[in-house]
Amino acid sequence: MQESSEPQLKIGLCQLSVTSDKKVNNEKARSSIEYASKQGAKLVVLPELWNCPNSSDFIPLFAEDFEDEESASSFETMSQVAREQKITVVGGSVPERSGDRLYNTCCVFSSNGELLAKHRKIHLFEINMEGDITFHESDTFAAGSDPTIVDTDVGRIGIGICHDIRFPELAMLYRDRGAHLICYPGAFNVSTGEALWELQQRARAVDNQLFVATCSPSRDSAGSYPVWGHSTLVNPLGEIVATVGHDESVVVTEVDYSAVRITRESLPILKQRREDVYQFIGLNE
Repeated sequence: MQESSEPQLKIGLCQLSVTSDKKVNNEKARSSIEYASKQGAKLVVLPELWNCPNSSDFIPLFAEDFEDEESASSFETMSQVAREQKITVVGGSVPERSGDRLYNTCCVFSSNGELLAKHRKIHLFEINMEGDITFHESDTFAAGSDPTIVDTDVGRIGIGICHDIRFPELAMLYRDRGAHLICYPGAFNVSTGEALWELQQRARAVDNQLFVATCSPSRDSAGSYPVWGHSTLVNPLGEIVATVGHDESVVVTEVDYSAVRITRESLPILKQRREDVYQFIGLNE
């Protein structure tokens, strides 16, 4: 379906503190989803790499083959709690093992626990800031190659992971395919987070006149760098609907899909696109 059958719904953003104990992380995810559901959330989003410290030392050990029920405890936790609570779960991301490759993967589960979609992070993060941080995600993960848009009980949703938000082309594709909400589980570091986290969310939302939801681990999470936090919901005008700081927290707030229609009718920029002009840009450079 292209639009939600519920023009208004509550969304839960679960900003979890990630530990080096996978079992503990699974229980944190379960309890936070249950809490958000009790607050009325029909859609819950988890953070990037919520079951595993973001470190090359841990990722291969915590990776899951989603087709192996015995080893895929995080996958099974998300499926079970989605079914038990009868809600849609955008499962942040967990390391996925597929053959000899690892992917940073977001699984989306329906309200009956069915796997609806699987998004492998397309754009892998690289940073070299002298005296601050060096990080090369491609040293650990392979890149995905497919955009992910999924029809759920709460509307059509586009999925990106962290660095995917930096690329407006992906968000434009989701908008053109009917998404009214894009979910970006992410784990920006403190340096890029302070400079770009809010800016990128608001840019993707206002340019495409849709909702953007992000969900981050908390600052005190285990891993190779400190995480910015600040899980947020942004509306189609680029306004912050709700956000949290850097501590572990669950925020439940409202998504009103009518705001997408009203914004696009009031400011019809999507109808004013000049593809006849844009296609020639760069040909003579």
